[in-house]
Amino acid sequence: MNRVLLGPSSLMLEGMSIFKGKLIILLHMKNLNKLCPQDKKTNNFSNSLVVKRASSSKTKDKVTVAKNVGITDLVVWGKNLASSVGYARFSSWISKSMVLPPLQRGVVIGVLLSDGWLTASATHANCRLGLTQSLAHFKYAWSVFTLLSPYCSSYPISRGRKRLGVMSYSIEFFTRSLPCFTELHSIFYVNGVKVIPYNIYDLLTPIALAHWICGDGGAKPHGLVICTDSYDLPSVIRLMNVLIIRYRLDCTLRYNGQYPRIYIKQASMPTLKNIVEPYMVSTMMYKLGK
Repeated sequence: MNRVLLGPSSLMLEGMSIFKGKLIILLHMKNLNKLCPQDKKTNNFSNSLVVKRASSSKTKDKVTVAKNVGITDLVVWGKNLASSVGYARFSSWISKSMVLPPLQRGVVIGVLLSDGWLTASATHANCRLGLTQSLAHFKYAWSVFTLLSPYCSSYPISRGRKRLGVMSYSIEFFTRSLPCFTELHSIFYVNGVKVIPYNIYDLLTPIALAHWICGDGGAKPHGLVICTDSYDLPSVIRLMNVLIIRYRLDCTLRYNGQYPRIYIKQASMPTLKNIVEPYMVSTMMYKLGK
């Protein structure tokens, strides 16, 4: 059975819509040179998510894999990984060889600090990462999935929820269960509860900070607030110390009822923007007040 290796540079999101309760995602294949057959399963990934290819005068709906013909450009480690969506379960030795480059590791840590979670199951010895986002944040969720697709076996699915007579939709995906995620679970979880590790100073890279803000950040008239409602006061102070000491951001502690939150003052916003802008998708720039 022939399958297609689709890296982050191969798929471009063209649009999306809801049709009969299904999330329709329109993708455009780009940077393609060699024709490769595609499995029928890749045209309809689940009962909730249907993926279609967009017509193009250049590609003519052909699914191809780019050749590496004498390319010697320097590429950041992690940016040229191929998707493993649609492939069978990894063998033990392949799973153990899978590591998170700095780019993907930063994304995972930022997601974990906000809306993501790590879980283990009775059928797997290792943990997997999960992320759910509202459909309003689809482009952000898709960008995260694209970066982590080398660690995923399936595409995202859509979920519908009816509340007070109003339907709302979200997008959700899971990675494979791998040792690299189990390692992070041992750092971020104690007795099944998510915590802020003591080495967060080293873990909170600019990439992680950007994705943390994408998940929990919110623009305010005179700065930015990071909603840390799920953490206790010592953990929030630990996070705030990293922002102050490592990134030289002027922060203060504010309460939303009984929950402590981090407030980054307006004077530090230019500094913050210079740090995180390169790693944020355009649809999340509003969280920086843009």
